[in-house]
Amino acid sequence: MLTVVAIDCMGGDHGPRVTVPAALDFLSAHSMTKVVLVGDSAEIKRQLSLRAVTDESRIRIQHSTEVVRMDESPASALRSKKDSSMRIAANLVKLGEADACVSAGNTGALMAISRFVLKTYPGIDRPAIVSVLPTIIGRTYVLDLGANVDCGPEHLLQFGMMGASLVAAVENKERPTVGLLNIGEESIKGNEVVKRAGELLSASGLNFIGNVEGDDIFRGKSDVVVCDGFVGNVALKSSEGLAQMLGGALKEEFSKNIYTKLAALVALPVLAAFRRRFDHRRYNGATLIGLRGIVIKSHGSADAYGFMRAIERATEEVRSNVLSRMATRFAGEVG
Repeated sequence: MLTVVAIDCMGGDHGPRVTVPAALDFLSAHSMTKVVLVGDSAEIKRQLSLRAVTDESRIRIQHSTEVVRMDESPASALRSKKDSSMRIAANLVKLGEADACVSAGNTGALMAISRFVLKTYPGIDRPAIVSVLPTIIGRTYVLDLGANVDCGPEHLLQFGMMGASLVAAVENKERPTVGLLNIGEESIKGNEVVKRAGELLSASGLNFIGNVEGDDIFRGKSDVVVCDGFVGNVALKSSEGLAQMLGGALKEEFSKNIYTKLAALVALPVLAAFRRRFDHRRYNGATLIGLRGIVIKSHGSADAYGFMRAIERATEEVRSNVLSRMATRFAGEVG
């Protein structure tokens, strides 16, 4: 069965120069897929003409007349840009013409539009942003990463349930472990919201392992890490900055003189393997979870490879029946 992905080609820092080549690379690697390229049809066709397209039957172009700017307010994008590439891509999912949509555009606008168009499941107060981070032993899913900066205990409980449902589907783990990000492992640590959230998670029936600290994220202590959007976004950006600093420092050290350059040649296979393992582009694509449709947010500055990985994440969630698992989980809670 073909999986259809609607792509907001105009979103992000680079627009069609990245999104269209990424879509073509994705189609080349995945035969049972189609894409709907949403945006300025003239620009999309121009980008397609620069590449050898072998199978146009799996490509559909959906014209849009508006673009949501990266600095535009979510309210303005929702009210005033009804023919934007972002809005049309979300609508295609609602109408059943696409199984998922992917955008590198304005995060706040994408969340506002997706929530308005697709709605949430009963029992979910707020959608969240969840992404995959690499760990020493594999990968972990962290949420929320910025959609909800002020949360109550019940919201953190819902994040744990949504994250567990996602991991159960995508990673084929029936009882994924869930940890609550805190300033210490002891249950008495943290503010009142986090302590109450810990109590709710303990009584939830989830495979809750208790509090985890910041360094536990990359140790892979739990499959799911729950936090509010303020803390999650700071943790994510800090880890990205650290990775960039370490990469730059290694390059600088190996470039100091002829001896360090020779050492770099000897270490090249190890360095290449290290780069592949922790390449942030491999983990590009955050899920707007809790919606009645699959929406993936790519990093705005992603290159073609990174954006292609976001499209792959969308198809992975479609084929893993993430939405049906989410519906079942929260139907039980509401019932």
